[in-house]
Amino acid sequence: MVILGGAKVSDKIDVITSLMQRADKFLIGGAMAYTFLKSRGEDVGSSRVEADKLDLAKKILEDAKKKQVKIVLPIDHVAVDNIDNPASKKIMATITQGLLGVDVGPKTIELFKSELKDAKTVLWNGPLGIFEKDEYADGTKEIALYLGTLKNATVIVGGGDSASAAKKFKVADKLSHVSTGGGASLEFLEGKPLPGIAIIKDKK
Repeated sequence: MVILGGAKVSDKIDVITSLMQRADKFLIGGAMAYTFLKSRGEDVGSSRVEADKLDLAKKILEDAKKKQVKIVLPIDHVAVDNIDNPASKKIMATITQGLLGVDVGPKTIELFKSELKDAKTVLWNGPLGIFEKDEYADGTKEIALYLGTLKNATVIVGGGDSASAAKKFKVADKLSHVSTGGGASLEFLEGKPLPGIAIIKDKK
């Protein structure tokens, strides 16, 4: 199972394509989820969307369906009228105009946990919300803590933000491996050669 978050679909295209051959399930949160939701016609208000990647997001969803790979998107959201105004925070199933999503909602957190409960291998890359602000950190925090309770699963965290979240919520020592190399982790998963590893393999 793969948990993907962060801001941009464009940063994760090659990872999704590569892992689609091996993963059974993708749980998608963070700002990149809004591009996927918008691509299937859902209203995401003023949330961050990569307009030039909507067709691509739609194709990824279609390809996943053909390959019988499950993609799970948020079913509720934490939305605000301004990132600097946490007092405007609302939980909503559909984000209305003038509001933007900053975290996954409580129903999504429970949905993601239920999807993860039987996982054997989990790869997590990218936070599920703006976790640097405590008011918008619940999604990332709850899933990080839950990953720390999975006894029979190998849990790998790749990427600077995800590694920071694992440390912030004090679960890093409960996970199988935490890589701080964000770009390098993604390139490795995309199947690209890493110079540091390639030179070891070439050594006679």
